[in-house]
Amino acid sequence: MREAAFVRQNKDKWTRFERALQNKNSLPPDQLSTLYLEVTDHLSYAQTFYPKSNTFSYLNSLASRAHQKIYKTKRESPNRFLSFFTTEFPKEFYQYQKQLLLAFLVFILFAAVGSFSAASDGAFVRSILGDAYVNMTLENISNDDPMAVYKKMGEMDMFLGITINNVRVALMAFVFGIFFGLGTIFLIMQNAIMLGSFQYFFYEKGLLWESVRTIWIHGAIEISVIIVAACAGLVVGKSILFPGTYTRLTSFVKGVKAGLKIVISTVPFFIVAGFLEGFVTRHTEMPDWLAILIISSSFAFILFYYVFYPTYLNRKNVQPTN
Repeated sequence: MREAAFVRQNKDKWTRFERALQNKNSLPPDQLSTLYLEVTDHLSYAQTFYPKSNTFSYLNSLASRAHQKIYKTKRESPNRFLSFFTTEFPKEFYQYQKQLLLAFLVFILFAAVGSFSAASDGAFVRSILGDAYVNMTLENISNDDPMAVYKKMGEMDMFLGITINNVRVALMAFVFGIFFGLGTIFLIMQNAIMLGSFQYFFYEKGLLWESVRTIWIHGAIEISVIIVAACAGLVVGKSILFPGTYTRLTSFVKGVKAGLKIVISTVPFFIVAGFLEGFVTRHTEMPDWLAILIISSSFAFILFYYVFYPTYLNRKNVQPTN
């Protein structure tokens, strides 16, 4: 990249950072630290490609002035854990909405593929879900209790087992992002095909509503945050494929940190989903209105936390102040 283009692309960010250092533009410590990391990365880039230029001298001076100010004045809030979930993470997650949308669309696409394949090939469901599960479910259907599988384990055992397994899947979706995001896509493809064929199986037996009102009590949160975890993997993949003005290694490190924050955000939701599956889903006798309330509330909260709230925080952040 030509030096003039490099300066033109980043000068607004440098000016904003410099004004913050001069106390002309107040920024939270975390944002100031993030800008500092970007400036030092730009300094490294300038040192490589424009070592004797005014740009390098300017960035070197800016980074030197910033170092002491940031790392001597930054203090961790005693409410760091709470602020992470209520402010820091949602505000940062706003920039990953495209990856979230992509993960969602891939999941929906392959769920449709799973459903279509189950409709086209009678053996497909058994190949995906396994003979043992299909035979057990058919037996439960014949006993007029198609959702009996959720009643076989003890509440606490199911809660712990499901929660641990879901967190494991989320971590895999994140880690598989190192394969340029393709590993993550393959993982959510598997889960989506399984879900699509699973739902078609009950539709074919005339039990679609019974399955939906039962399974999605916990599935609304569980499936949603698996998609969010897939977003984390795609963030990692993007950081490798499209480093921008960063070195590829620096971009990768930033992508891993961002993806890890996304995965951490899903853990409380997986705990809630595990609780619902262990203690609530088994009550298939509950009235439809209650099941609908739980499902709709779960979807609404996921949409609020991962889509609407990050958008609100960022729009609020750019509002002009009088």
